[in-house]
Amino acid sequence: QVQLVESGGGLVQAGGSLSLSCAASTYTVSMYTMAWFRQAPGKEREFVAAINRRGDSTIYADSVKGRFTISSDNAKGLMYLQMNSLKPEDTAVYNCAARLASASKNYRDYNHWGRGTQVTVSS
Repeated sequence: QVQLVESGGGLVQAGGSLSLSCAASTYTVSMYTMAWFRQAPGKEREFVAAINRRGDSTIYADSVKGRFTISSDNAKGLMYLQMNSLKPEDTAVYNCAARLASASKNYRDYNHWGRGTQVTVSS
C-alpha cells in the first residue's frame, strides 16, 4: 500500500521560502513517478511539479518554474519541494501524489495521494 505524508507547510511572507517534504517509502520513491499538486479555495487542483523514479528528470508548471525545485532522496523514501520567492497566489493546500506510469500534469492520472499541507503566503 502506498502511503504519502506531507509536512513543512506554514505561513510565510511574500518573497520568503518554504520547504515541503513528502514521506513515502524507499520502494515508492524508487518505483513511482512522484508529483506535487496544489488546490486553492474555490479553484481546481493544479499541477506544480513532478519527478521521475530515478530522480533525474523533472517537469514544472509555468507558474512556478524558476522559483520551485522538486527533488527526491530514494534512499530515504522522501520527496521535497523547495519553494522560493513565494507569492500570495501560491497559497493553497499542497498534496503529493504518485503513479506508476510516467509523469502527467493531470491530477486524474494519479491514484495515490497524501492528505496535504497548507501553505499560506501573506502580502
